Amino acid sequence: MEVTREQIREMDRRAIEDFGIPGIILMENAGRAVAEETWRLAGSDPSARIVVLCGKGNNGGDGYVVARHLFNRGMNPTVFVFSRLDDISGDAAINLTIILKMGLKIETVASENDLGEVQATVASADVLVDALLGTGISGEVRGLMRSAIEMINRAGKPVVTVDIPSGLNANTGEILGACVKADVTVTFAAPKIGLARGSGPEHAGRVVTAEISIPRQVLEEAPGQENSFEPES
Repeated sequence: MEVTREQIREMDRRAIEDFGIPGIILMENAGRAVAEETWRLAGSDPSARIVVLCGKGNNGGDGYVVARHLFNRGMNPTVFVFSRLDDISGDAAINLTIILKMGLKIETVASENDLGEVQATVASADVLVDALLGTGISGEVRGLMRSAIEMINRAGKPVVTVDIPSGLNANTGEILGACVKADVTVTFAAPKIGLARGSGPEHAGRVVTAEISIPRQVLEEAPGQENSFEPES
């Protein structure tokens, strides 16, 4: 079962509006699933150096959840936020506030002038978590975000990506100017079509489908999809 960005958006809407599941629960389950794969990729070693790179949207919110769960396992992840903290809203802001109160190391990246510190930290990392961009993008990635993606790829570090590699078109598998090359992609509810098309397979790495509490009825009723859901392992 593969879905488009429009279908997954509708699934999220139905889970929240029709079934009363708060979006923050979906975010919590998504982030925890990514944290599990990051923990495995780091060899279950609490001393492993983890860097979580977060955009301003819900993908970034998932990244804050990842960082929290890894911190609670004894790790000390560094979180880079590619946005002003005041510009983050909704469920992502709630999870950002939590990790701020927990005392995690959080640095903001406002311009390309700030990338020097990011690059130095990335260079010494054991695993990177890509939580920059989600399924919603369709135009070419430019500016600071493109520079961040290119930096991740140059680093040559193991990468776990949140839902879909940043810079990949979720519907076509087209690279939108620049795209993270991941070792593991943890995609939510159902694989996105772009992960299996175009440049998707070579950038997604191993794809793990995480169940995040979207009701079975919603998954079964997705337009054009077979009535089945089998998470990958």
